[in-house]
Amino acid sequence: MDFGKVAVMMGGDSAEREVSLKSGSAVLAALRAAGVDAHAFDPREKGLDALRGEGFDRAFVALHGRGGEDGRLQGALDLLRIPYTGSGVLASALAMDKWRSKLVWQAAGIPAPECQTLGAGSDWAAVVAQLGLPLFVKPANEGSSIGITKVKALQDLEPAYREAARYDSTVLAERCIDGAEVQFPILGGRVLPSIRIETPHEFYDYDAKYFANDTRYTCPGLPAAEEQGLSGLVLRSFDVLGCRGWGRVDLMIERGSGKPYFLEMNTAPGMTDHSLVPMSARVAGLSFSDLVLEILAEARHG
Repeated sequence: MDFGKVAVMMGGDSAEREVSLKSGSAVLAALRAAGVDAHAFDPREKGLDALRGEGFDRAFVALHGRGGEDGRLQGALDLLRIPYTGSGVLASALAMDKWRSKLVWQAAGIPAPECQTLGAGSDWAAVVAQLGLPLFVKPANEGSSIGITKVKALQDLEPAYREAARYDSTVLAERCIDGAEVQFPILGGRVLPSIRIETPHEFYDYDAKYFANDTRYTCPGLPAAEEQGLSGLVLRSFDVLGCRGWGRVDLMIERGSGKPYFLEMNTAPGMTDHSLVPMSARVAGLSFSDLVLEILAEARHG
């Protein structure tokens, strides 16, 4: 397939810039090795109007976080009429917002942890009474676990809120689900093998994701029957947000009950050497080159 001239969108200005540069570099190398006329494009270095001026035909979105997977870049590419990988404007914006995506999932009957928004004047004791301890405090619109704190005591809740509020004006307190963290990649309308994550850290934080060598990954992460049983709900979680192309959903499997709780949807997942979509794709029989070419082949606008 002739993809024409391809811009690999990477870098940007978000808190995930360094991870995005790693993802983009890996994608760029794979595309070039496959004979694709691919070029790095960092929106921090030049304006998006250069995409048209430089004659790009497609865009591979490897920008993570704000300005990359929150709908803004997708809207600009729609206006430029340049096909791009992954979800469109609405789905990208919804998936980026951990609060609103949970509201949509809950309305559709997809289980998600109980949560509430926090503000500087929140009644911290009432939050703990409702959600219990430990609980998680998160910026609603950040990725890579940036700004997240696991709160174990009431006195730590307000400082955790202040930390999350450094990154976003919308901050969530979320019930902690005790169990196994499992992630399911979605590619071209099918669910790839799950990955079960185990870390000695308090939770799967930024360091555990990208740097630690003691994070353990098991793929497939669940017994075959359980994995098959969850695949329909995983696809539904993707579809009800309006996602397309590829993505990754993160969930917890509650200890004892085995009930799944959906945490968040990622519409531009990491593609670094520590990333989970390439790991799952390998188990499914797809090389990294196969993976990036299939993602690129699904590119569209509008």
